[in-house]
Amino acid sequence: MSGIVGQNTLGGSGLIKSPAGGGAWNFIKNITITSDTATASFVNGTSDVVLDSTYKTYVFTITNYQPASNGDTLSVNFSTDTGSNYNATKTTSLFRAKHGEDDSPAEVAYDARSQDLAQSTDIQRLTENTGNGSDESVSGFLWLFDPSNTTFLKHFWARVSSYNKDDNQEDIITHGYCNTTDAVDAVQFGASVGFTNIGACEISLYGISNS
Repeated sequence: MSGIVGQNTLGGSGLIKSPAGGGAWNFIKNITITSDTATASFVNGTSDVVLDSTYKTYVFTITNYQPASNGDTLSVNFSTDTGSNYNATKTTSLFRAKHGEDDSPAEVAYDARSQDLAQSTDIQRLTENTGNGSDESVSGFLWLFDPSNTTFLKHFWARVSSYNKDDNQEDIITHGYCNTTDAVDAVQFGASVGFTNIGACEISLYGISNS
């Protein structure tokens, strides 16, 4: 069994099923950015986006994010009012492994340099000093768990592989939660503090079926 039941083509509906017979990845929405754009937003009920109780788990895949400005960072924030405000209160932690093309630096570290948040409504950075050279980019994913639940707070975690401006490879892992029992119904990606422009990126949203 290949594990692929159906595959999205040109924005159509796609389904990728685990070869072990578990849950399926159901394609929802793709946003492709090919020139400088401030943000990429996924708002429930808008532009074919589903971000509600249909699925318990949602996954965003990030492919070849490249900032308009060298050294910028990919960031995320969450909304509980269908995108009117992206200001969910978050507590997070971030750590990374780094290795340079010249074999230095080589380290694993917790990063508290304005990367982690403590009950903050600020954007959450997912990368660090991303390069914007012709071959430099970031790819990875972000998982959001049970966003429509009104009993529990909303957990999320992300992992990206980054080529930064200093020719370092970085494996960056971010964990956290939105400290709200309100439903999270919109997610927005952008670049750096205050959201400067995304140079290029492709972000796709999937809902994970329970069976």
